[in-house]
Amino acid sequence: MKHSNKILGAMLLATAALATSCVDDDKLGYAFEKPASIAGMEYLADYDALKTYVNRSEHPNFKLGVALAASDYNADGLVTRLANSNYDEMTAGNAMKYASCVKDDGKMDFGTVEAFVNNAKENGITIYGHTLAWHAQQNNNYLNGIIAAKEIEVDPDAKVDKIDYEKDWSTAPGYYFWAPDEVKANIKVNTVEGALQIDNAKAIDNWKVQYHVADGLPTVAGNTYKLKMTIKATGQGTMSWGVGGWSGRAEGSFGFDTEWKEFEKEFVATADGGFVLCQTGQFVGSIYIKNVQITHAESPVMEVFKDYITNGAMESGKSMDNFVVAEAGKGQFTPTAVAGGPEGKNCIVIHGNANATNEWDTQFFITTPNKAWTAGEEYKISFYYKASENINSATQCHDGPGGYIYWSCLPSDPKFTTSWQKYEMTGTIPTAIPADREMHTIAFNLNIGKVDHPVNYYFADVHWGIMEKTNKIELTDEEKKDTLTWAMDQWITGMMKATNGYVTSWDVVNEPLAGDDLDGDGKYDLQSATRGTVSEKDAANNFYWQDYLGDVDYVRTAVKLARQRFAENGGEWELKLFINDYNLESDWDDNMKAKSLVKWIEEWEKDGTKIDGIGTQMHISYYANEATRNSKFQHIVKMFEILAASGKLVKISELDLGYVDADGNTLKTQDLTDEQHREMSEYYKNVIAAYFKYVPAAQQYGITNWCITDAPANSGWRPGEPVGLWDSNYNRKHCYAGYADGLAGKGTVE
Repeated sequence: MKHSNKILGAMLLATAALATSCVDDDKLGYAFEKPASIAGMEYLADYDALKTYVNRSEHPNFKLGVALAASDYNADGLVTRLANSNYDEMTAGNAMKYASCVKDDGKMDFGTVEAFVNNAKENGITIYGHTLAWHAQQNNNYLNGIIAAKEIEVDPDAKVDKIDYEKDWSTAPGYYFWAPDEVKANIKVNTVEGALQIDNAKAIDNWKVQYHVADGLPTVAGNTYKLKMTIKATGQGTMSWGVGGWSGRAEGSFGFDTEWKEFEKEFVATADGGFVLCQTGQFVGSIYIKNVQITHAESPVMEVFKDYITNGAMESGKSMDNFVVAEAGKGQFTPTAVAGGPEGKNCIVIHGNANATNEWDTQFFITTPNKAWTAGEEYKISFYYKASENINSATQCHDGPGGYIYWSCLPSDPKFTTSWQKYEMTGTIPTAIPADREMHTIAFNLNIGKVDHPVNYYFADVHWGIMEKTNKIELTDEEKKDTLTWAMDQWITGMMKATNGYVTSWDVVNEPLAGDDLDGDGKYDLQSATRGTVSEKDAANNFYWQDYLGDVDYVRTAVKLARQRFAENGGEWELKLFINDYNLESDWDDNMKAKSLVKWIEEWEKDGTKIDGIGTQMHISYYANEATRNSKFQHIVKMFEILAASGKLVKISELDLGYVDADGNTLKTQDLTDEQHREMSEYYKNVIAAYFKYVPAAQQYGITNWCITDAPANSGWRPGEPVGLWDSNYNRKHCYAGYADGLAGKGTVE
């Protein structure tokens, strides 16, 4: 079956006979030359466009996709024609991600997205949205800014001025003024007794003389400041002033006389930085400027409690990571908050066994993993406590829970009674702690006396932190969650308006899972900057929404907003939302990540949230080592089986292929032999065959080819690797044939 609109089919074949018999390339507007050798490649010209090989009756819901730069598609060139001819659907590499659209001030620019959607619609090709919620490629400046500590609100009259810039003319190295040559003779500028002295011999137009009395200002556009100047003169007059740059300034004037007076005027900066410009052309006489200041008003510094306990109130459903319990026979574990605390609060219950072997068999730990306490550091602590009988306790300094450092910690050890008491104390970390040890934990030994009967201990409303001198106060966890929920809504609303109902499938959440199960619940944890599931570099460079919205609400919120805003902005079709992640096919953990993702989806959907599908990023390789290759392929099959068993749609969201030789070396394109290219082609065919075999037709959403061409050596993605179906000159490769054969159902799976 041949179509004249199939693209790039015979670019390796330049002879007229071959070109005319195999493909009509004249419509491409693309000139090519015959390579030095085309032996063994002629068969590629007989292949049609990729999407023609999908049997639509057997795979009715299947979409063949391609990833590309939206700007390349919008250019209406070679990439545009390739996508239109070979694929059903496109995924934009970066254009639909948060950082590509959201500026540092929160304003959004969807110009590229809107053009992409309009062009796709005109060409009858769909778009798979990538991505609504992710930790990478976020505008960290904006997101961190809106949840940063806020200035403490005080009576405006109680605010104090902070100096941002000050010009001391007694030490100034020089000065600058501008005037036309014919005017300069009438003006003298000098410094006298710590002041700038300006002498005007006669009145002139204001614009003909300009004095820069301050340069290199630290002002920030949009912020409010005060300009302060101390001025006197030999008579009465008016000074015009401007603060900013040559393209625009905040402006005003001061009236002066023969007495020193400090003038001040509030203004809003029109630009970052700039200068203070003064004009006094109409005044005849001497003017003296003693100093120039730029200031801003802020709340005065005061003492504020900074708490290092994230959920001191022990609210249900929130992290209890600051608390650890040890009970005889159970070891250490994270406690569960229960009702029964003072004033309607929750509490923690610790069960002390009868006739304990050691006093430390029953312990309660308050720990701050992200805060190391140093010897002599002052702190403030408070908590409520009681027990089932009157009994003493002892406290110790530990690094982590159970890591003993020093025998004494709190200024006085709590004495339990059967009624709730409040312990509130300011103390200092014992100076006996060695300099090479980090203290993170207060340990409470509760089996004092090793009594011959069980005793229950209760703790509630725990807070441990420092008194900090500041004029800012941290947002509460609830305030941060509320603010970021609003920000996510703004983003999703903007994107849904820009796509106007045309994009009906999305990676609603991208790459949520880490590769560790630190909490031991049988599934991998979510990635987090605060819980040790990502590297320090990733924690610093990314923005993990789940750290603020919560592991469960993060996904539920994104799904809820996507469905709501899609419906409000022209969504006439059913919206399909996918959770997309990588390493789901991994053999080193026996597909643990795939299994974990299915478990997480079950958790996210418990409240009725609907997730339609799972996207698997398959950035895989052909391994020349047969045992390794077999293991990798077996776990690709197992992944398809796991995802299919979830009942969700299954999409290979990012498929590309490299080559690893028998020694474990990743080969570059330039190093591959023809035979190795053919091995990759065969592997593509069998991977696609496995998808069709193990994923039921009703669940087959499709496959997206992640790399059109081989990666350049300087690429940010798999640099120099043979990942394309076309080479760097857009010539078909053997992999094109394997891909097409796989789509046609010719692959084999043992």
